Amino acid sequence: MEPFPGQFYMVKAGRGNDPLLRRAFSLFRRTSEGFQVMYRIKGRGTSLLREMKTEDTLEVLGPLGNGYPFPSDEQTPLVVAGGIGIASVFPFLHAHQGRAFVFYGARSGDEIFMLDELRGMGREIYISTDDGSLGTKGSIVDVLNNYLDSSRTDISRFILYACGPHPMLKAVSKVAASRGITAYISMEANMACGLGACLGCVVKTKTGYKRVCKEGPVFKSEEIVW
Repeated sequence: MEPFPGQFYMVKAGRGNDPLLRRAFSLFRRTSEGFQVMYRIKGRGTSLLREMKTEDTLEVLGPLGNGYPFPSDEQTPLVVAGGIGIASVFPFLHAHQGRAFVFYGARSGDEIFMLDELRGMGREIYISTDDGSLGTKGSIVDVLNNYLDSSRTDISRFILYACGPHPMLKAVSKVAASRGITAYISMEANMACGLGACLGCVVKTKTGYKRVCKEGPVFKSEEIVW
């Protein structure tokens, strides 16, 4: 099955039962040979992935979940990414080259990835870092707000897409709600199965608890109870 921007894969690192569970990774890029994921070294699973060689094999399940709904021809996409959250929105930007305004924030310039490629895909790129080492110093949500304040485009034409840390997604959702902009956010949760069976990745929504792996990971921001 051809993956859709915003979907993910469950990847098993190692050949034994340590670690026991697969890890969820967003589709980062489709290639002629398969697909790529992006990851940060955080624990045993990702450490094992780093040690793998070209001839090694992986157990992979996917693509899974619901991705980002595509904008209409009349809508202008605003894409907000935090840190490694750029991996989730990268294939969306590739599918809509030249249309989206990209807002990309991280703790420092060392955590801004694929910038040259993004400049070739986005209509305009706005960068911010917490330490000011690259782009504007401060929050990318503040940069987004400043852009909206100064934009001459009718607000109703914008549609937001976001992936990143929980506080950033909450802030983006607040911006969207206050300005009446439709927003889609990719939620992150610890997943055991990726198929909706274990109920380990639920998030609270206005219509009850929903599974990030099955009903998500992409939700309308107005659905989430923060």
